[in-house]
Parts: sequence; C-alpha cells; structure tokens
Amino acid sequence: MMKRNLLIIGLAGLLSACGFQLRGTGDVQFALKELDVSARNAYGQTVQELREVLENNDVNVHPGAPYKLVLVRESENRRTASFSGGARSAEYELTLTLDYEIRGTRNLLLSNSQVEVQNYYMQDDNNLTGSDQEALQLRNELRRELIQQLSLRLQQITPAQLDQLQQAAEARAKAEAEALEAARNARESQVAPQQSPIELPAQ
Repeated sequence: MMKRNLLIIGLAGLLSACGFQLRGTGDVQFALKELDVSARNAYGQTVQELREVLENNDVNVHPGAPYKLVLVRESENRRTASFSGGARSAEYELTLTLDYEIRGTRNLLLSNSQVEVQNYYMQDDNNLTGSDQEALQLRNELRRELIQQLSLRLQQITPAQLDQLQQAAEARAKAEAEALEAARNARESQVAPQQSPIELPAQ
C-alpha cells in the first residue's frame, strides 16, 4: 500500500508538472487564433485557468470570436476504492468530468464532447486535516490535467474544420425548418373548410 501511494503521489506530481508546462511555454500551437470561451460558472477556476492557457499560447479570447467554446457542466465524483485494517483509513477515487460544446454562427451546435480525469488519495480518520489538504491538492492537480486534455483537443481543431461543421449545421437547421414548415402547411390543408351558417327563410 505504501509503494502504491508513493507511485500515485509521483504520478500526480508528474501530471501537475505537465499542466504547468502547458502554460505560457510557447510549445503549444493552436490553429485557432481566436475563440470565445464561456461557462455556466463564469468566475469558476476551470474557465479562468483555461482562458489563461489559451491567451498564454497566442489565442485571442474575446466575445466577438466566430466560434465559442462553452463549458456546459463540470462535475466531481468521489467513491471509496478500498479500506485499510480497522476501517480507520480509506482510499478514495476522485473523478472530475467536464462536458463542453463548440458553437458557431447563430449559436448553432457544431460539436460536443467530454473530458474526464481521475486519481486516488488516502483519508486517515486520525488526521482529517491532512487528508483534506491532500484531497484539495489532488483536486487542483486533476483540474489542471482536465484543462490540459481539453487544450490538447482544441489544439487539433482548425478553422477549416469548424467552417465545414458550420456549413453542415446550417444545412441541418435549414432542412429542419423546411420540414416544420411543410408539416404546418399539411396540417392547415387538412382542416375542413367551415360551412356557412344556414340562413332561415324570413317569416
């Protein structure tokens, strides 16, 4: 168990180092040179750190950009992975998940996906303060890894790809609008014409 914990701590440190390396090193090249970034929690750590990573790598993040990255939902899940002798301490698995969308002109949905990261930490009932600090440190490291994974995905996206997705989304939207209009016209044509009221002869 001790060797496993040391390995986990070592891996967490390596992931953390990779996350920091992404910031402002100039090694990461994004094909997208401008992007709007928003989130349900506009002041959350994830969206703020993501904006910083993009800006430090020469991406102009501003509301007027032709394409928008939307951080739809960020969730955290913790589950017990194992117990030690006497159940005085337990190993927990911590998972962070981020759902995101890329939207284009007219707010049309171009793509959506999810990134997920996870790792383990120990909680000792005899040292709750230390365990809470370890959990907080791991949470921050996982957030950096989450941002790194998302950034690497964004790095692979080109404006030409998004233009193609925009054209496909516009074609779908047009087809759906035409189908709704055709269905509405069909319903209206099936309505029987109202009969004129019967006129009674004058007395």
